[in-house]
Amino acid sequence: MVEVSLKNPQERFQDFFKIEKYRNLIKQMALTNRSSITIDFFDLLDFDSALAKALLEKPEKFLNEYAVEALRSQLKIEDKEYAELVENLYVRVKGLPEKTSLRSIGAKHIGKLISFDGIVVRATPAHPLLTEAVFRCRCGQLIPVPQDGILIKRPLKCPNCARDKESGFELDIEKSKFISSQELRVQEKPEELPPGQLPRYVDVFVVDELVDIARPGDRVVVTGIVKARPEVLPGRGKLRSFLTYVEANNIETLGKELETIEISPEDEKKILEIAKKDFIHKDIIDSIAPSIYGYDDVKEAIMYLLFGGVPKVTPEGNTIRGDIHVLLIGDPGTAKSQLLKYVARVAPRGVYTSGRGTTAAGLTAAVLRERAGGMVLEAGALVLADKGVAAVDEIDKMRDEDRVAMHEMMEQQTVSVAKGGIVATLNARTSILAAANPKHGRYEDRLSVADNINLPIVILSRFDLIFIQRDSPEKTVDEKLSEHILNVHRSSGVTASPPIPPDLLRKYISYARARIHPRLTDEAVNHLRQFYLKMRELSGGEGAPIAITPRQLEALIRIAEARARAALREEVTKMDAEAAIRIMEKSLRDIGVLREEAGVVDIDILMTGKPATLRDKITTIVKLVSEMEKESEKVSLEELYDRLTQKYGIDRTTAEDVVRRLIKEGTLYSPEPGYVKKARF
Repeated sequence: MVEVSLKNPQERFQDFFKIEKYRNLIKQMALTNRSSITIDFFDLLDFDSALAKALLEKPEKFLNEYAVEALRSQLKIEDKEYAELVENLYVRVKGLPEKTSLRSIGAKHIGKLISFDGIVVRATPAHPLLTEAVFRCRCGQLIPVPQDGILIKRPLKCPNCARDKESGFELDIEKSKFISSQELRVQEKPEELPPGQLPRYVDVFVVDELVDIARPGDRVVVTGIVKARPEVLPGRGKLRSFLTYVEANNIETLGKELETIEISPEDEKKILEIAKKDFIHKDIIDSIAPSIYGYDDVKEAIMYLLFGGVPKVTPEGNTIRGDIHVLLIGDPGTAKSQLLKYVARVAPRGVYTSGRGTTAAGLTAAVLRERAGGMVLEAGALVLADKGVAAVDEIDKMRDEDRVAMHEMMEQQTVSVAKGGIVATLNARTSILAAANPKHGRYEDRLSVADNINLPIVILSRFDLIFIQRDSPEKTVDEKLSEHILNVHRSSGVTASPPIPPDLLRKYISYARARIHPRLTDEAVNHLRQFYLKMRELSGGEGAPIAITPRQLEALIRIAEARARAALREEVTKMDAEAAIRIMEKSLRDIGVLREEAGVVDIDILMTGKPATLRDKITTIVKLVSEMEKESEKVSLEELYDRLTQKYGIDRTTAEDVVRRLIKEGTLYSPEPGYVKKARF
C-alpha cells in the first residue's frame, strides 16, 4: 500500500500547474469555455513520483479534492474573472502507465484509478444530475444540501425553526444545482475476446463535458475510479454482493480513427521494408490462412477486402463506399468457416457471426429498456465492426426478415433504427466477408447462382466478388492437399512460417488503411475505361444480354485501389487495374456470368437472378397466357405449349421448365390439372 499522507498535496499540485505547459492550458480554459484540464500522468510522475502514486491509490481525495482546489487557485491567478464564473472544475488524467483488462476489473480495484480499453455498446440519454439540493422549510428557510451517492440526501433539521426531516422539506428545483449525466456500457473489443468466452462489460458513469462524447460503436480508452454499489432485491433490501461500475474521469474516443492498433517505430520500419519487396502481394496472399491449402484467387480477394478502397463523398453529400464485399459459396468441407474466422482475427477490427444465431437487432442495433424506464440503443455486430470486417458465416441460413437489415449497410454504410421512440443512424463502414452453402447440398453448374443459393438477388448483387468453391476430384490437387493436411496434423497444427507473421500483418493492414489513400493514374483510368466499354459492346443492342453495369466498374476501382494500398503506393497503376480486371473476370466466370467459349456475357444472371434469354421467355409466356385468358376463362397447357412452339419457336421442354418456375414464383397458378391462370395481385 502506498503511503498517501503527503505534506501539502494541494500545494504540490499547484506547483505542478505552474509548469509552463499547464499554465498555457489553464489560460486557454477561459477562451474555450471549458471547465477541465487534462494532465499527462508521466508529466506528474516526473514532477513528483510520490504524488503520482498517491493519485492512483486515493483518486477520490487527491484528484477530486486536492488537484481541483489547486486548479481553482491557479485559475484565479491566470484569469480571476473566469475562475469566479465557472462552478465545477475537473482535473482529467490520461496516459496511465498500465492499462487494466476490462475482464479483470474486480474487488481489488475498488477506489483505485484505472484505465482500460473497450467499445461502447450502449448509451443512455443525458439526464440532469442533482449536485446541490436546496430545500424549503415551512418557515421559509432555504437549506442547501450537497448531494452524492444514488439517493437524495435531505436536511436533518431546519437551522431557523428546528423542524426535523420528519416534518417534511420541499425541494426547490429552480434554486438547486444540476449537471448533465449519462451512463455508458463499455464491452471488451470483439477481436480481443478469448475463444469460447462471453464478452464482459462494465457500466461507466459520466458527467458534464464527458456526456455524449462517445456513442454506440465507438472505441474508447476510459480512465476512471472503480466504485461499487450493492445489488437490491425488491422487497428484501440490499444484498451482500455488489456491482462494480466506473466513475469516468476521462474518455478518449478512438472510434473516429482508423489506426487504433499501436504501431511502434520498429514496427513501422518493418512495414516499410516489407512493402519494398517485388512480390509483396504474393507474400500477403501466402500469409492469409497459411494452414488452408490453395484457394489463391479467394485469398487474393480477401487481401483486397482487408485493405479496401478509398471512400469518396460527392459534392451533394452522398458517400461512395470504399469497402469491398466478398461472398464464398462452397460445397461442405471447403474450409469456408476457417477462412472467415482467420480473417476476423487478422483484421484490425473483426467481428465473426454465424447466420443461424443472428437476428436483425443483433446485426444492426437493439432498442432496450433501461433501469429508469427509458429506451436505450445497443450496437450490433455491423456497428461494432465499423471501419473493419464483419465475417458472416452461413448467411443463407438467416431468416429473410433478419437479412433485410444488411441491405442498407452494404451500399449506404449506415444502419438506421426507428424503434421505441428512438430514431437514429449509426455508422457501419464495414466490409462483409460472407459464406454460404448451396441449397442442394453441392453446387449445380447447370443452375444459375441465384438458383443454387438461398439468398435474395438484392443481397447477391451487392457483393463485389463471388467465388464458388467446388469439391471436385482432381488427382494432382488431391495429392498436394492430402500431403498438406497430413503435414499440418503431423506437426501438431504448426505450419511453415508465413512470409508475414499474423501480428505484423494486422499492423501492416492498419498502417495502410490509416495512412495510404491511393489515387487513380490516367493510365489506370484508361485501362479500366477500355475494359468497361469493351464489355458493354458485347451487350449487342436492345433486348440482348447486358455484359456489365456501372456497379461492376465501381467494384473494379475499389479493387485496384486496394491492390495499390497493399503495396503502400499512393498511385493506382495499370498493373493494379489489370489485376482487378483479372480477379473480376475470375469471379464472373465462377458464377456463370462470363462464358467465353460460348461468347456469352450476361450480368443479369447476378443482377436479377435470371439470364436475359430466360427473362425474354418469361415475358413472352406471361403475355401469351394473358391473351389466351381473354379467349377462355382458363388456359390449357397443351394449347399454350403448341402456340409457344409454332409462334415463338420455344421448344416444349424449355416452356415446361419456365411454366413450372412461374407457378413456383406465384406469377401463374393452376386452378386444376392441365390448366393455368395468371395470378392477380
